Amino acid sequence: MNTRHTVFSGILLLAFSGVAFAGATDDAQRHFKAVAAGEVGGIMQGYADNAHLAWVGGPLNGTYVGTDKIKEVWGKFTKANAPLEASVTRLEESANPAGATVTANVEFKGKSTIKVRYVLTYRDGKLVNEIWQIDPKLASY
Repeated sequence: MNTRHTVFSGILLLAFSGVAFAGATDDAQRHFKAVAAGEVGGIMQGYADNAHLAWVGGPLNGTYVGTDKIKEVWGKFTKANAPLEASVTRLEESANPAGATVTANVEFKGKSTIKVRYVLTYRDGKLVNEIWQIDPKLASY
């Protein structure tokens, strides 16, 4: 193997490894955008079959287990609120081989402003646990 081939292979490896690590944060951003757009199908794309959604505060307060229940609650939310504009701050990802957790402050603006502290846990590329914490005092910085 010559040096040029080795260098080229190394560059390709680095280029494609960046794509592999982009997962959970990108998935979370897509999720936030789908929520803002009111696209229930887009919201539901990333969930594992047995996912949990803990909605803390507001009229939808409760715990929802499984995609049928989660789809139902997102249907209610989007019907009452969409379309929204989403502003995301303090987006952070923690990951290890077992999974990844993404946290973010998300402010949804539309008929009213909804400030949410988000915690999303992914395993095997699927959203398994979601916390939607309504926080009226949430800082946007």
